Parts: sequence; structure tokens; C-alpha cells
Amino acid sequence: MDVKINFRFTQIQTNPRRLELADISILGAGSWGTALAASLFNNGHHVILWSYREDQVNELKKTRENKSKLPGVILPENLQYTSDFEEAVTDKDLIVFAVPSKATRETALKFKPFLKSNQKIITVTKGIEEGTLMNQTEILQDVLGEGVRVGVLSGPSHAEEVAQSLPTLVVVGSKDKELCVMTQEFFMNENFRVYISPDVTGIEIGASLKNVIALAAGMSDGLGFGDNAKAALITRGIKEITALSVAMGGESETLNGLSGIGDLIVTCQSRHSRNRKAGELIGQGMSTDEAMKKVAMIVEGVYSAKAAKALGEKYGVELPIIEEVNEVLFEGKDPRTEVLNLMTRDKKKEIEIMGWK
Repeated sequence: MDVKINFRFTQIQTNPRRLELADISILGAGSWGTALAASLFNNGHHVILWSYREDQVNELKKTRENKSKLPGVILPENLQYTSDFEEAVTDKDLIVFAVPSKATRETALKFKPFLKSNQKIITVTKGIEEGTLMNQTEILQDVLGEGVRVGVLSGPSHAEEVAQSLPTLVVVGSKDKELCVMTQEFFMNENFRVYISPDVTGIEIGASLKNVIALAAGMSDGLGFGDNAKAALITRGIKEITALSVAMGGESETLNGLSGIGDLIVTCQSRHSRNRKAGELIGQGMSTDEAMKKVAMIVEGVYSAKAAKALGEKYGVELPIIEEVNEVLFEGKDPRTEVLNLMTRDKKKEIEIMGWK
């Protein structure tokens, strides 16, 4: 029997600085964009959800359900939908980019003519652009210019759980503190807690690379390697992510937080994780293309893996797990062989800076 979940939040009344109403646009009607649109609407804001597909917009208007992305979730009655570029972004207090990472640049270019010069933008997309090695905020700044004010929201936050009003904690990062505080106030409610941070690099590298490590964790599951192996992948994975982030100017403390170890744990463990699931299917013998078709949703780790490896080479950071994932994804190597390669690497200290007196 199908269960319909009414998407309903109770607005916080105890914060005297809470902004009562804002005009907010969500670009991208995937599971995450849809969940955030409904959450923001139930916080008391005017929200419009944009999809490039007119048929999807018509279905949302008719059924109030995103059947392909969030089946069973009934959306608020007065949530707005559009496929029109100008209608979606004109005179908005905040625009939230929730399109797949590979579509960020193209989408930004299409919306650029309709944006005001000091537009506030938050990206909730996780991924690195392969050709340029840019993070999502860097892509938006590159396309839209220095006048726009850009930040990122990330953390362990599966849309399926946000849609059920389950407790979720995230972090929003920007060099613009005012944008961070405003976004925190727009998004926060009793089920969705938001922290703020100036470390955009740390947040975005954590968000992107955890998807690559989750592919490895899924491969381990598919090979039947058990909990010990997965715990090791998570632990050594956060070390790789932190090393690269610090080399790029990020703060190591960020990777100990929600957008680092928090997001990595949930993505490597959760049944909702499309990256973990794709990795599991590859571990069971599917090709990368077969696994992505089976998952039938965007597997961001596949798009970030090559860029992550290239960043490691650029900054001189050793990323053995990420390198082996690339071998499996793009060179057709056997996952079991790549695990053996990791297990038989040269002997090392666990923590290089430690020594014996």
C-alpha cells in the first residue's frame, strides 16, 4: 500500500530575528530541490520551484507530488512551480541552485540575463567541474560575475529524511557573513538546524569528495567485505579529503564537522545514498554505465572522481582511494584488485607527524 506523506513543518516562533517572509527561488526540481522548496515554504516564505521540464511542472501543479524523485510526499498546496527562466528568478531575495553539478554552468548562463547585480545565491549542489576543477560557488562566480553574493549549504541531509521532518543539521558557508546569517534564518526550523562558516573551500571539497569515497564504500559492500573495511574506508577517506582541502586553503576543522565526516558517514552508510548504491552495483559486477542506469538518479561521485584526482595531482596530495576509484570507474579495473592494491601499499605510520621520543 502506498503511503502519502504530508510535508508539514512547524514554524519556529521563538527567534525574534526570524525573517517572516522572503521571495525565494529553487532552481532544480530533483529530490533535494523539492524537499528544500517545501521546507522553506512551510517556514512562511513565498517559494517558487523551477524545472526545465514543462511536463514535470504540469505534473507538480496537478498532483502536488514529485513522483519520480520524492514519491509519496504531498507538497504544500500553495507552493509555486514554473519552467520560465524570467519568472523563476526576477526580484528574488534568495536563489537556491539545486541542479546537478554538470548542469550548473549551463543553468547559470541561462538565468544570468534576469538576475539583479547583487543577487544572493546559495548552491546546494555537490561536485567539482571536470574541465576547470572549479567548485560550485566558483562556477557561479565565474559565470555571473563578482557582483553576485554566493554561498554553499551542505551537510548530512538526505532529501527523503528532510521530507519526513526528521532532524537534520547542515552548515552554510560564505565569505559574506551577512549572506550566511540570512540563509540560516530563512532555512532554520525545529527540524532543520543550520550552522554558519566562512570556510567555503572546506565545505565544498568535503561535499564533493565524500561522494567519491562513498562509491568506494559501496564497492566494498558489493564485494562483501564487511564493516571493518567500510570503517577503514571512511576513516582513511576523511584523511584524503582533509589533506586536499588544507592544501587548497581550507581548514582541517571543517572536515571534522557536518560537511566533512558527518556527510561522509551518511553517504557511505545510508540506504538513500545513490553513490553508495552505485558503488555496490559496481562491486557486484556491473559497469559504471550499467550501475548509473540502475540507480536512475544523478550519481555525483562519478562526475567528481576525475576532477578530484586531478586536484590531487595539481596540489601534490596523495589520494590513493580516489585514484583506485578512478581506475575502476574509467579504466574498467576489477574492484577486488584495486582493494588489494590499497592493502599492499608501502608500510606507513597512521599519522605522519607523530613520532617516538
